[in-house]
Amino acid sequence: MKKSDKIYFLLLLFCSNSLLWRELIPNLFREGGAEVFAQTRTTDSLLTLLKKDKEDTNKVNHLNALSWSLMYQNPDSSIILGNHALSIITPISSSEFSFAREGIEDNAIKKLRATTLDNLGCYYFLKTDYFNALDYYQKALKIDEDLKDKNGIAKRLGHIGMVYSHRGDYPRTLDYYFKALRIDEELNNKNRVGVHLGNIGVVYANQDDFPKALDYYFRAQKVYEELGLKNDIASNLGNIGSVYSDQRDFPKALDYFFKALKMAEELGNKNFKAVWLSSIGSVYAEQKEYDQALNYYFKALKMVDELGHREARTMILTNIGSLYTSIGNYKEAEQYLKKAIVLSDSLGTLNYLRQTEEFISRLYDTTRQYKLALIHYKKAVALKDTLFSQESKKELIRKEMNYEFDKKEVAIKAEHDKALAIAQAERKKQQIVIWSIACGLFLVVLFSGFIFRSLRITRKQKNIIELQKNEVSKQKEIVEKQKTKILDSITYAQRIQQSILMEESEIQNYLPESFIYYQPKDIVSGDFYWFTPLSDSPHKGEKAGEGYFVIAAVDCTGHGVPGAFMSMIGNLLLNQIVNEKQITQPSEILTQLNHGVYEVLHQRKTGISSEDGMDIALCTIDYKNNILQYAGAQNPLYVLSDGKIEVIKADVYGIGGSSMISKADNPLKNKYTNHVISLKKGMSIYLFSDGYIDQFGGSERKKFGSQKFKDLLLGIQHLNMQKQKEAIASAYKEWKGDIAQIDDILVMGIRI
Repeated sequence: MKKSDKIYFLLLLFCSNSLLWRELIPNLFREGGAEVFAQTRTTDSLLTLLKKDKEDTNKVNHLNALSWSLMYQNPDSSIILGNHALSIITPISSSEFSFAREGIEDNAIKKLRATTLDNLGCYYFLKTDYFNALDYYQKALKIDEDLKDKNGIAKRLGHIGMVYSHRGDYPRTLDYYFKALRIDEELNNKNRVGVHLGNIGVVYANQDDFPKALDYYFRAQKVYEELGLKNDIASNLGNIGSVYSDQRDFPKALDYFFKALKMAEELGNKNFKAVWLSSIGSVYAEQKEYDQALNYYFKALKMVDELGHREARTMILTNIGSLYTSIGNYKEAEQYLKKAIVLSDSLGTLNYLRQTEEFISRLYDTTRQYKLALIHYKKAVALKDTLFSQESKKELIRKEMNYEFDKKEVAIKAEHDKALAIAQAERKKQQIVIWSIACGLFLVVLFSGFIFRSLRITRKQKNIIELQKNEVSKQKEIVEKQKTKILDSITYAQRIQQSILMEESEIQNYLPESFIYYQPKDIVSGDFYWFTPLSDSPHKGEKAGEGYFVIAAVDCTGHGVPGAFMSMIGNLLLNQIVNEKQITQPSEILTQLNHGVYEVLHQRKTGISSEDGMDIALCTIDYKNNILQYAGAQNPLYVLSDGKIEVIKADVYGIGGSSMISKADNPLKNKYTNHVISLKKGMSIYLFSDGYIDQFGGSERKKFGSQKFKDLLLGIQHLNMQKQKEAIASAYKEWKGDIAQIDDILVMGIRI
């Protein structure tokens, strides 16, 4: 198996591991039985009470408390007890209950019924019977809505969101979570606010939106620490560790996982302990410490089997199967992955099933069972299209935007109500003045004109306020529609732009020791990278690291949508020049590109003053003859060898109208210098745009600068290229701090 394939597999392993543990432990459940009966009762005392109870509310409360105490050890028994409780409070007719003779208010009975239904939903959720769980949650929600019980509504919405999350329906998940969060924020229910924030972080983590995931996790952690909720702190520590492992920051990931494991052991929580054992195993697997990884996996598997967590078992089986594939134990790998597919399919957990199908497809490809590999690959692709469609991602963005907008609308309404209250108080004061004045005829006559005028002004102001309210409402509707259209258009443009860029992993098939750090400022980017293996070169068919390639880092005028348009033009012209015309000398490629930009943008016409264009660093790498050729338009090339850095300067004029230097002359006569460099083993080269160097940051709020960038590259030469990418990204984040990103970022590195 290729090195890049191993990395890809293990990243998926982390994603699946993170997804499993983030919501497996139902944080929202901790309030279920507690609202009907104190949990300090022991099982024996509850059984004693049930023997004496009549068919009344006390018995329902005792049944609920007993079923709740048993749900993790024996959810089937909890379901039987819960259904017994439900049968006692099932309506005989539209207005009568079996114990209505107690004289209890009808609303109180309905609330008890909603609690019992919700508890049953929790028990079915633990059994991964999501169909029945959703049915009971929705029935409980209907009762709460009839009662206008905001506390109950928020709780049920959170539970329903968890079901959809485990089924992989992320837009619907966020819809329910944000509704629940909004209500609990109104109620100042900090306990559940923390839970909702954490679960929203889960959804973003499962969609690989790691900055948002960490934002919500740290917000949740702050709430948990304020309230001293140790179980929630432990769970959230593990979630944060999962995000760092997804980002391949393994020291941080292990730090958070071991903290979570220690807390789980202190709390005696076997559920949490199983979670973090498996997560730690995944980190060791990624670092190729396979014996350590298997040790932690099998400890976790034994624990989830004891607890009866089938969903957790699915992912641990998948992790073990993936690890056996990595070490070449293909027979064991196939057995574990097949078990995982059968179990995941029976549970209906689409995301887990997708990942396991990808793993077994890669296993069959490795063992040359290509027919089976293709069958499972098609299944994985179909599941991935269902889970991660562009429409789904846009829907997630809309859900959060709607939540933020609703929050602002609530704040505006509160201000409006406050203003109305003040106005009402003012009107009462006016009435007191009027009645006082009415006590004396002389004063009434004296001030009657003034009062009449004041009333006219008040009416006029009221009419103006009504008109303004209507106008604001119309403007808000127009802005919302425009916002949706713009978002749809830009997101679609991003999709088109991303489709023309070759995946980093695909480039690594040709240049194994390479990386691309690509960070657009906006949704779409003015920077882009370009790579092609020369299919008609004299070295066609060579293995990775032995071919003949062209690679370029391009910085177009502007960023965002204007820059993205220029990037599409640049990509098209490079394909025509290199792949169609078979021009391979870098200086000639740049000359042809310059002509092409002037031609496409009509910049050679008289009176045209367009300054649109691009800066570029372009190289050809010929491994057969150990030669690197470079030409640059305002973008230099850095070559690092033997602990020293050499800057190969670019020509001072750019491509197209972006160059301000040769305006007096004919820009079409510009000639670009062709540099020839001998390749040496261990040599590193770096192509980049100016976005990284020009970023403001640090304590003095100044640019990063080329010298600091050179020092950074020299300081990380002992690392492999993937670690170098992580170090460059980390240095950028630390330097930038809370300052906004000012330009698109592109840095490419290749080690010979």
